[in-house]
Amino acid sequence: MFPSAARRSLSGLIPPKIATPSAVSSGSTSTRTQAVIDFYSKLPKGPKPASERPGGLRGRYFEGKNASGAPFLATIFILFGIGYTIDYNMHLKHHKNGHH
Repeated sequence: MFPSAARRSLSGLIPPKIATPSAVSSGSTSTRTQAVIDFYSKLPKGPKPASERPGGLRGRYFEGKNASGAPFLATIFILFGIGYTIDYNMHLKHHKNGHH
């Protein structure tokens, strides 16, 4: 990813550098202080509304009141079990004709 693309994608997450110590301490009526107040007053407050919460598997298992890593661990164990079964069956095929 190019640096400019990364900067653009993260620009919504990182607040602008408008709260410098000189700007904040210069007085409560400065325009920079007002810019800081405007920026932070526009941030959302409280929990996300239900309409903005993710749905599907992510919303059901990884976010909200029932959040847990159990589906992730179950997927790992299931894949391990499938791989072990395939490996064991290949090993049995190897010994079928009396090798070593």
